[in-house]
Amino acid sequence: QVQLVESGGGLVQAGGSLRLSCAASGTPFSIDVMAWYRQPPGKERELVAFINLGGHTKYSESVLGRFTISRDNAKKSVYLQMNSLKSEDTAVYYCHMRRPGWNTPYWGQGTQVTVSS
Repeated sequence: QVQLVESGGGLVQAGGSLRLSCAASGTPFSIDVMAWYRQPPGKERELVAFINLGGHTKYSESVLGRFTISRDNAKKSVYLQMNSLKSEDTAVYYCHMRRPGWNTPYWGQGTQVTVSS
């Protein structure tokens, strides 16, 4: 059973930084796509950034230039470095992983990020 465990959320002042981490366990296979989503209060879940096995990345326009996604394939882990945080970045952040052959993508449990203005 594949499990994703997140860490690194918390409370930070506007302009500050946080780093989120997510590690997968329970699979011997490499993971194609790793991504971060977020769900602000009262809103739909949205894509923040993704990175594929080749290192190609894509970001939401709202975080471009402030957030950086990276991965460690040997550790089956994905990271999100968040700088210059704004109050509108407040949300529950979820990591997401998928690969061909999996019937379903997998999600982390979510970690709360709160940015105070």
